[in-house]
Amino acid sequence: MASLSLGLNLSRKKGATRTGAVERKNLITVCRFSVKTLIDRSCFETIDDSSPEFINFVSILEQILSHRLKGQVNWFGYESPRSFWDYIRMACSKVPHSCISSIENMENVRMSRAKGRAWIRVALMEKRLSEYISAAQRDFKTTRRFYEDGAIMLGEEAGLLADMLIGLNAIDFSFCLKGEGLDGSCPAVIDYTPYLKFTQSSDSISSDEEEMRTLGSSGSESSTPENIGPALFLDQSSWFNKCKRVEQKYRMVLEQKGYLEELVRLREAQLAESVSQNKVLLQRLSDTDVSHKLEKEQLEYIVLELQDQLTVLKNHDLRSRQELTTHLTNQWPSPGALDTSAVALDTLLYRKRTGQWEEKSFNSLDQLSADISLSQMSLDPAQSQEPEGKPERPRWRSEGKEDTPSLRGLCGSLTSVASYKSLASLKSSECLVSPTTEMTSPGLTPS
Repeated sequence: MASLSLGLNLSRKKGATRTGAVERKNLITVCRFSVKTLIDRSCFETIDDSSPEFINFVSILEQILSHRLKGQVNWFGYESPRSFWDYIRMACSKVPHSCISSIENMENVRMSRAKGRAWIRVALMEKRLSEYISAAQRDFKTTRRFYEDGAIMLGEEAGLLADMLIGLNAIDFSFCLKGEGLDGSCPAVIDYTPYLKFTQSSDSISSDEEEMRTLGSSGSESSTPENIGPALFLDQSSWFNKCKRVEQKYRMVLEQKGYLEELVRLREAQLAESVSQNKVLLQRLSDTDVSHKLEKEQLEYIVLELQDQLTVLKNHDLRSRQELTTHLTNQWPSPGALDTSAVALDTLLYRKRTGQWEEKSFNSLDQLSADISLSQMSLDPAQSQEPEGKPERPRWRSEGKEDTPSLRGLCGSLTSVASYKSLASLKSSECLVSPTTEMTSPGLTPS
């Protein structure tokens, strides 16, 4: 008994495996035929919701996406049927710029099956149905959670399905998302009759011909004019049907020829437009090249001119520096005069220390120099023997003017050569005003 039950289980498993394989093969084959039919029909007319080829294709795709789809278990442990839209919503949520959220927010579509059908139509209009199927197949964890073993979406057929659906991107679909095709209450039913075609073997055809000949020979003996009429009628009807089929084929070929001619004319017009645009672009490129060369030459000329101007300015600046140096050098006094002035200034400082200082005010450096020369003459022994009756030397103190601060803080030590040079520079730069002005010159006052 154990071996018998084991054999029954093995046979059941084999039968279930064969059934699943046949189901997958049938659905994939019928889907391939449906895609080809849609592509052929789109060459002659627009595909919409009323097209029987499209209705059949949607039914086939729903059957494929619902193949071995797991149910949804509720709190009570019962399993309720589930639509393929729940799987698509989860598996394709990470697809960039997807239409999942738009389908989910549709107000006129509430049932899960209706949302799945709306998604198929929107994906076809976006020409992204194959992309969605490929993205859902790559999310193996979600696919495994929604489908049982042996499902099409878990096998190699899912990759074939995504490859087949790429051909639908060449069709411009136009659908109304408020029509009756989105009704989720009616299930999808596949019509297999457009894809069924009986092919008779050559042996069967030869046997049928022999039977017809034997029947014709046996019936020729008892043939009467009454039996000839139905045979002629059948012969004429068969010829009429053949002519009708040939006429249909001719019309189809003629329509295809017109379509191809129109396509060729369209491509020729596009080619002529592309050639003209290419010529315009080449002309613009040449004009841009010429203008670029002109601008480059102008910029080179401007750079050379600026370099020349910079050289002239550098030479002028160098010449000005040399002239300024020469001018300042010529204004400096001789070393002997500087030493004599230094001795006179030391004498003045000595008088200041010994209390023999006389407060004076000078209007200019000329008066200061005169005072210094007088100091020198007083130190000279040859000039010290002047008559005692000589009047006292006048003081150059301007009455009515307030005393000015000492020059010592301004010039530093008057005994140094650098300090005397600074006084000469002050004189040359006209820091001390002339006696004709109303301003008072700085005087020497004891600190």
